[in-house]
Amino acid sequence: MTPEVQAVSIPRQRTPVPERSSGAGGRVVVAGVAIDPLTETQVVEHVMKALAGGKGGHVITPNVDICRAVAKDASLRRLVRRAELVVADGMPLVWASRLKDRRLPERVTGADLIWSLSKASAREGHPIYLLGGPPGVAAQAADQLTAYHPKLKVCGFDAPPYGFETTVDGVARVRKRLATARPRVVFVGLGFPKQDLLIAQLRDAHPETWFVGCGAAISFAAGVQSRAPQWMQDSGLEWLFRLACEPGRLARRYLVNDLPFMTAYLARCAWRRYARRS
Repeated sequence: MTPEVQAVSIPRQRTPVPERSSGAGGRVVVAGVAIDPLTETQVVEHVMKALAGGKGGHVITPNVDICRAVAKDASLRRLVRRAELVVADGMPLVWASRLKDRRLPERVTGADLIWSLSKASAREGHPIYLLGGPPGVAAQAADQLTAYHPKLKVCGFDAPPYGFETTVDGVARVRKRLATARPRVVFVGLGFPKQDLLIAQLRDAHPETWFVGCGAAISFAAGVQSRAPQWMQDSGLEWLFRLACEPGRLARRYLVNDLPFMTAYLARCAWRRYARRS
């Protein structure tokens, strides 16, 4: 157990900063998505405060690919707007906000939140649940999280089969397992928009639970998928690391779709900034 735990990359601790406003009124619009200007520390504090008050919610972490999808689909725009917290998973979004003179303080990823929210949940006694990932991976992630946070209660994990969300029985099975487990924080790692559409279906039955759409975070936490070195994360090059690891799956997404989309958007932001100042 010890060697595997040591192999998992734990996010570095972040310095708390003063509270900022959140919610639709205080959001910064980047690439058509309204994003809360919060740090990771503030997200954790917000969720813990809401849980203490018996209120649940939904966290979405848009990256460039999600912004591109949202730009083309009004139903996805509505889905994102309904989330209680929307935070930027992608350095290009942070850069764009700086060009717009409405700064997002930092990048906040699902892969980091699964650790920081689990740490806070262990401290406050909130049970968590892991939903998604390949077979067996959620169980491995549970082992890793509890190894680092011994007081953490993982009240369940589930890796539903591919396509489960398209059948009534498949979704009903997920609902039943969640109802039995009664978690307060649920990490849903099925990729956007699948994970967030599922969360929208599950929330009514769990009004006191927070759901976090976390993409590949469960696999990262389990140690079966590697994250980029910290310097690549900080410099906006994590996508390049992931492309090198999975070129067959990610080449079209990153190089054909996302890169031209974000390059064009950053260029427009830069031009507007120049025009404002000239």
